[in-house]
Amino acid sequence: MHNPLRSERDVFRAVVLIAIALGAVIALTLLTRPAIGAALLALEIGLGIGLLWRGSLGALPHQAEVSHRDDPVYRVLVLANQTVGGRALLAEIQNRVKGRNSEILVVVPALTSTPLEHWASDVDEALDEARERLDASLAAMGAAGLSARGYVGDHHEPNSSLEDALRDFPADEVVISTHPADRSRWLERGVVARARSEVPLPITHVVVDLEAEAKAAAPAAP
Repeated sequence: MHNPLRSERDVFRAVVLIAIALGAVIALTLLTRPAIGAALLALEIGLGIGLLWRGSLGALPHQAEVSHRDDPVYRVLVLANQTVGGRALLAEIQNRVKGRNSEILVVVPALTSTPLEHWASDVDEALDEARERLDASLAAMGAAGLSARGYVGDHHEPNSSLEDALRDFPADEVVISTHPADRSRWLERGVVARARSEVPLPITHVVVDLEAEAKAAAPAAP
C-alpha cells in the first residue's frame, strides 16, 4: 500500500475538500440540530477513509504498456519541461544515438505552476511556454543533425504523459531531464523513481542546470 497523497496537488485537493466538508457540517449544525451535524461529520469521515483507502490501492506500482517494433531504428523518448532546451540534455541525446539510425520523440508536459492554476484549468500560458521551449529544442536538435519530433503532453502528470507516449512510440530507452535536485519539482514528486519502477525500459536521468549554462554562455566582462 502507498501514500495516496503523493504530490502537492493531492495535498491541496485534500485540504480543499476537508475545508468544504467542515463548512457544510458547521452550516448544517447552525441551521438544524447538533446531532444532525454530528451525523454528517461521521458520514464524511467514513467517506474520507474510504477514498484514502481506494487511493492507496490505486497507487500501487504497475508496468507501463510499451509499444514495440522490429526494425533497426533506435528510438529515444525524451521527457522534459523547463530543461528541454538545456545543452546538457542535447549532449546526452547526441551521445545516446551516436552512430545509430535513430528517431527521437520529445514530450514536454505543460505543467501548471500552482495547484490553484490546475484546479482552475488555467493552462493556456503553460501550454504556450511549453510549445516555445519545445520548438527551440527541436530546432537545436535539427541543427545538430538529429532526427527529432515532439509535442506538448498532458498537463496533469508527467508520468502519465510518458506512458501515453510509450503506447504509440516504440522507444528503446527513455531520457528524463530535470533541474538539479534542490530546484526540481519532478524529483521532489518522484517522477524519475516512478518511471524506473513502472517503465520496462532503460531510464537515463539528465540533470540540466540552466543557471550554470547561462553563466557559461554569457560573454566575459571587459
